[in-house]
Amino acid sequence: MKYNILHDKTLDFAARIVELHKYVIRTQKEYDLPRQILRSGTSIGANCMESRSAQSTADFVSKLSIALKESDETSYWLNLFLKVNYITKEQFDSINSDLQEIIKILVTIIKKSKENSLNSKI
Repeated sequence: MKYNILHDKTLDFAARIVELHKYVIRTQKEYDLPRQILRSGTSIGANCMESRSAQSTADFVSKLSIALKESDETSYWLNLFLKVNYITKEQFDSINSDLQEIIKILVTIIKKSKENSLNSKI
């Protein structure tokens, strides 16, 4: 089921973000920017978990849409970290690959949920 895949992937991703946060603090002595990526990167999974208790399809889509927005913000921070040499290209490629996979899953679930909602009203 998609929930389990999404839950596993977002939890694993959040753990990687926590490690990235610690890494940037340790290697760059930077504290403010790592807090930003920690917040957005861990929020993805939290919003996905909230969607499991949605009260309606609209609420479900809303929670996953917030997770998608947080994914976009996390992508921004990852690109910035690469640009300012806080992480290497290899580190970026690895974690960004995971993020892009999560984004694809979120987009698919949101799209299907909206289609199913429309079809059930017909």
